[in-house]
Amino acid sequence: MAQKTIRILVADDHPVVREGLSAMLGREEDFEVVGQAIDGREAVDKVARLKPDVVLMDLKMPRMDGVEAIREIKRSHPGTEVLVLTTFDSDEYIFQGIEAGARGYLLKDAPREELFRAVRVVAQGESLLQPTVAARLVNRFAELSRRPAPEETLSERELEVLRCMARGAANKEIATQLVISESTVKTHVTNIFQKLGASDRTQAVTLALQRQLIAL
Repeated sequence: MAQKTIRILVADDHPVVREGLSAMLGREEDFEVVGQAIDGREAVDKVARLKPDVVLMDLKMPRMDGVEAIREIKRSHPGTEVLVLTTFDSDEYIFQGIEAGARGYLLKDAPREELFRAVRVVAQGESLLQPTVAARLVNRFAELSRRPAPEETLSERELEVLRCMARGAANKEIATQLVISESTVKTHVTNIFQKLGASDRTQAVTLALQRQLIAL
């Protein structure tokens, strides 16, 4: 039985990287690069039109970044899998990419055979993290699990702000959605961090999900 061809969309704002990846992937017998995107907005549009099996997604891109694009793609086309390929290995980027719905996360210095394997694994609906990335993720969850449970409870308004944060909304968007000032949103975010014992938005959302304060 013939091997199924994996349709791939490459999203990266650097032309050399985009063209290089497309050429490299296109030489594999079971890969077909069906398109390229220069930013997250174009990636979302081309997923709708080209119906790829896997999107190879950079995170830091203009107009719409990779994290927001992943959320849009998974919301509108849940059958399309996303493999993050980026230079960013910070905990925040790793968490954001995975929470948005990416199946895999590789750094751009990964060997080509590791990239090929990741594409094939992700296309089957399975997850794959580069070992260094997986270690960062495990360490981060271990750190979170050691934190004491907060004594203070979040107000209903703080929970509303937190739900917006979980959807990836910025302070200005939250202010518009909840019809409050941006400075009030900033105050709520600060209070949420203090009450949850979080140092950033990603950690706050992760802790809230773990403690079932909110649901995605």
